Formats: sequence, structure tokens, C-alpha cells
Amino acid sequence: MNGPAPQPPAVTIRPALREDLDALMALEAAAFATDRAERRAIRHAIGSASISLLIALDGAVLVGAATIERRRGSRRARLSSIAVAPSRAGTGLGRVLLDAAEAEALAHDCDRLRLEVREDNGAGIRLYERSGYRRFETVPDYYEDGTTAWRYEKPLSRS
Repeated sequence: MNGPAPQPPAVTIRPALREDLDALMALEAAAFATDRAERRAIRHAIGSASISLLIALDGAVLVGAATIERRRGSRRARLSSIAVAPSRAGTGLGRVLLDAAEAEALAHDCDRLRLEVREDNGAGIRLYERSGYRRFETVPDYYEDGTTAWRYEKPLSRS
């Protein structure tokens, strides 16, 4: 007999602060083999009026992050990055971060969220499709190593 379904990890989600920069750089290095954000880009995102950089903390340890970009005059936001510490892969933390990103987009009056995912990122694709995202475009040679990106979008609602 199987026990109850595993619960998503108990983490605190909050906006990133300047003092989180070193931990965010370490997360980028651990979570991504290529296409890592540069230090100056992460520093810019922290406190930006058009970018929300949310972090997931387990106590004082940064275990995940999500970056949501917005454009003035647009009701469409873009999830430009979601990173989960390798030690937390498969625990549901990606879903927690995705939910937080959607809530953040809604809080800024956006009604849809777009994202790109590597065509070889099966776990990410499953997460997005199970969460109601629909693929609308394929972009060859999108990533720095030549991998194709699949572009997804989801209408957001406050319900």
C-alpha cells in the first residue's frame, strides 16, 4: 500500500535582495550547464521595476528562483528563468515556483504568461503541460548550444 502523495516542499518565497546575489550565482551554476544568467543581469533584475526575481528559501538556504519579465503596456509576462537546486529536483519545488510566478504576473495585471523550454528538458515540459501551458512555437537553435526551444503560453485567471 502506498502512503499519502508527497507534499511540495515547505519553502518561503520572497523577492530577491541584493544580499542574495552570491547565492543566486551559485544556484545558476548548479542548475544550468549552459545559458546561465550573468552576474550583472541578476543584479539588474533585483529591484527592477519590470522584472520580478522570486527566490525559494528552505530556512536560510536558497533552493530555487524564478524570473518574471514584464513590458510596459503589455498584459503578457514572460517567465525567463526557473531554477531548482539539483538536490531539490523532483520534489515539487518547480511547481511551487511556477505557481508563485503566475501569482506575481497576475499581481502586475498580466493575463498570460509565456516561457521557453529546451526541447530536451522532459521534466520542464511535463511541468508546463500539466500546468495548462500550450506550445505555440518551436524556435530552432535558440540556446547557446544549438538546442531548439519550445515556446509555451498560458492564460492566467484570478480564480
